[in-house]
Amino acid sequence: MTSRSELVADAAIALLVDRGMRGLTHRAVDEAAGLAPGSTSNIARTRLALLELTLTRLTELDDAALLADLPVPPSLTRDQLTEIVAHALDVQLTEARRRALARYELALEANRRPELRAIYDRAGRRFREPLIALVAAAGSPDPVRHARRLVTFHEGVLFDALAGAGDVPSLDDLRRATADFLAGILPETGLVT
Repeated sequence: MTSRSELVADAAIALLVDRGMRGLTHRAVDEAAGLAPGSTSNIARTRLALLELTLTRLTELDDAALLADLPVPPSLTRDQLTEIVAHALDVQLTEARRRALARYELALEANRRPELRAIYDRAGRRFREPLIALVAAAGSPDPVRHARRLVTFHEGVLFDALAGAGDVPSLDDLRRATADFLAGILPETGLVT
C-alpha cells in the first residue's frame, strides 16, 4: 500500500468507528484525510474498492500488532497459550480497539456484499491458520475444531466488551477467562507427549 492509500484507508477506519457505514463516503474520507476533493476516488473509484482498501489496511495493521512476532513453537503449555490469547485480546480491547470496531462494521457489510465477504474471509483465514498451529502445539487432539472454538470465545469476549455490556476486562480477567476456556478443550498438561 502506498502512503497515500494508507492515509485514505486510515481515514476510512476512523470514519467507520465514528460515523458507521453510512458515514463512510469518498467525500468524507477526503475531508478526514485532509485531501483535495476527489483524491479518494482516484485511489478507490467505487464504494466497494474503498471498503476493500479499508479491510486490507485493517488486516495489515492487525497482522503487525498480533502476528508479526508470534512464533509457533513445536510444543506449548496451556499456560503459554493462555498468555498469548489473553495478550491478543488485551491488545484488541485497548490499543487496537478502534480497529476492532471498524472490523465489526465491515463484517456486517460483508454479509450484504459477496465481493467483500471473500476478502473478509480470506483475512480471517490469515489469523486462523496460526491459531490452529498454536492449539496443535498446545496438545489439542482436534486443532481445527478447537481453534474454531477459540475464535468463537475470542470474538465473544471482544463483542461483549466493545458492543455488548461495554465492560472492558483487565488483562488478569482475560487470563482467567482464557484459562477457564482452554481447560475445557486442552489436555491437563497442555503438552503433546
